[in-house]
Amino acid sequence: MTGRCCVAEEAGDENLQAGRRGRTAGGADQSARTVERTLARTPGVTRAAVDLQAASAIVEYDPGVVKPEALAEAVRDLGYEVPA
Repeated sequence: MTGRCCVAEEAGDENLQAGRRGRTAGGADQSARTVERTLARTPGVTRAAVDLQAASAIVEYDPGVVKPEALAEAVRDLGYEVPA
């Protein structure tokens, strides 16, 4: 079973809303790749697409392996704000 999520809402199709603390949009492409790689390396994640300018991400994952809260925490660990 694969879920499609992005941490800000309940299970299903969700959007992760994230904003970098104290950063401007400069280097957004590199930063987006960093977030994508971090999410993609999370066990249970099959695909991650990040758009920092829109402050969102789409993550496909196995809900039996990883929960949206863990995805949000991985993004927070990179210094981004993720609403509860």
